[in-house]
Amino acid sequence: MQIKIEPMGITQTNCYIVTIDKKDIIIDPGVDATNWVLENITNPVAILNTHGHYDHVWSNKELKEILQVPIYCPKDDAFMLQKCPLGQPTPPSQVDYEIEGDELLDIDGIEVYYRNFAGHTMGCSIIQIEDVWFSGDFLFQRSIGRWDFPFSSGELMLESLKKAMKIKEDYTIYPGHGSKTTLKTEQSVLPYWIEEVKRGL
Repeated sequence: MQIKIEPMGITQTNCYIVTIDKKDIIIDPGVDATNWVLENITNPVAILNTHGHYDHVWSNKELKEILQVPIYCPKDDAFMLQKCPLGQPTPPSQVDYEIEGDELLDIDGIEVYYRNFAGHTMGCSIIQIEDVWFSGDFLFQRSIGRWDFPFSSGELMLESLKKAMKIKEDYTIYPGHGSKTTLKTEQSVLPYWIEEVKRGL
């Protein structure tokens, strides 16, 4: 598996291109991601969104029109691709495959596992490919996603953090913003964030 990464837009949202068996999967194409993506793919098969916020889906529409590949997004966030709840003028895009909860997919022979960790948004998910998590805005290096946006939930974030604490396996984490980390590393600081979320409930 080859992973290419480029931070996009003023929010520096990481866009990823994952290449396996000469097939390219595009993850979270944010603001002005189109040119970089086109320069770095040879055989695109899908666009995957970890969640529906504008800085992760901005270039969905343009890339889909050019590449003619399907868009995958958590079902609970699909409406955000039509109208941004944060008031941004996101080009509207249509989801082809709505992911419900935890779902294992076969995308052109590539095993992709969506694992729901709601809280930042209702549909917020990590995308697991092999031993790698593309964690969107759920987990960052020594931090977590905000839970005070419209359609966020502190209660669900708390449940998701506890769920993440119970996972025994380790994974390399490529987050939606910032540098990569590992699940074991983040599990050492998650108790702090669990208490922080509790204080806000």
